[in-house]
Amino acid sequence: MKKTLIGVVAKSGQSKTLRVEIDRRMKHPKYGKIIRGRTVCHVHDESGVARKGDTVEIVEAPPMSRLKRWALVRVVSSPAAVDVAE
Repeated sequence: MKKTLIGVVAKSGQSKTLRVEIDRRMKHPKYGKIIRGRTVCHVHDESGVARKGDTVEIVEAPPMSRLKRWALVRVVSSPAAVDVAE
């Protein structure tokens, strides 16, 4: 069973490669404070449909390069477009 994660595209500058960040919250083992962390995944996007700020679903894949171990499944949502003229 392959892992499936949902995260936000942080960078989409390279061809067919995305940098997806998955935010998580965890309790500090000693002090009990809730701290924020993030996991960074480099994702293969064959068709180039995802852009920075999109929420995407990714799945485990065989290694495609030194860092890429994930593949894009679908774009869950895109950020709302802001009308600058108003």
